Amino acid sequence: METSLLPDGCAYIDGRTMPIAEAAIPVTDFGYRRSDVTYDVVSVWGGAFFRLDDHIKRFRASMRSIRLDPPESDDDIRKILTECVRRTGLREAYVAMDCLRGRPKPGLPRHPVNCRNYIVAFAIPWVWVMPPEMQARGAHLIVAKTPRIADESVDPKVKNFHWGDLTRGLFEAHDQGADNCVLTDGKGFVTEGPGYNVFSITGGAVATSDHGALEGITRLSVKELCAELDIPFAIRKLPVEELKDADEIFLATTAGGIMPASRIDGRIMGNDRPGPISSRLRETFWKKRAEGWHATPIAY
Repeated sequence: METSLLPDGCAYIDGRTMPIAEAAIPVTDFGYRRSDVTYDVVSVWGGAFFRLDDHIKRFRASMRSIRLDPPESDDDIRKILTECVRRTGLREAYVAMDCLRGRPKPGLPRHPVNCRNYIVAFAIPWVWVMPPEMQARGAHLIVAKTPRIADESVDPKVKNFHWGDLTRGLFEAHDQGADNCVLTDGKGFVTEGPGYNVFSITGGAVATSDHGALEGITRLSVKELCAELDIPFAIRKLPVEELKDADEIFLATTAGGIMPASRIDGRIMGNDRPGPISSRLRETFWKKRAEGWHATPIAY
């Protein structure tokens, strides 16, 4: 068994394992030239994956949806991810799995049907979408003017690299001195933010968008926690005005868990700190994870 550690990160590309600094794909690959790729991200905390099977299941569904068919089975992918983490020795890690379209085979037309699909994976030290100190005081958000790409054009349930709208929203937030942003569908309803689902709390009830958003694994965890804590929860159309007037707002993602907000478009919620329900959900989420909730321990 390999014993040398790669604490900066370990990558797997199309059957080969290497230090993260050596990981690269060809510039002619459709994954690079056309963003023709799907991906997923699973977290490792305390030496264990969180909801690993759920992430692999969603990854496989995404691949099928956009007609990617790599040779690796789900069990192969599970072993690849585990080995990437084991090779780093990291107890807290950000672990990605990608499937790239590849390039057309020699002599065949430049059509995606003629490309050989392959898997890329890597494990690097833990990444926070929002650092802990920002979460402690509550994120400052804006509602971006840039609308989310329509579901009919790019299916948001398939994780993808089509981040043009999200990137524009991030610059809008930056220019207004905010931490991050929420995008709408252009018709008055909330979709999601750059890498996270968005939740409002009004009258003690939690709501999140039913369209224009990824079916987040952490969103699933929020649903389970709300059921456990007897907090009303709904996935439905979420008017942007309801979000702006909400008692509390929080965000949820793999690379951060449950992340409360304290401001939206300059409006201060509560006492300019995370609200009680958001805080309770966040604390319960991390407490249960420490206890082994949905955990797959890694044999280092």
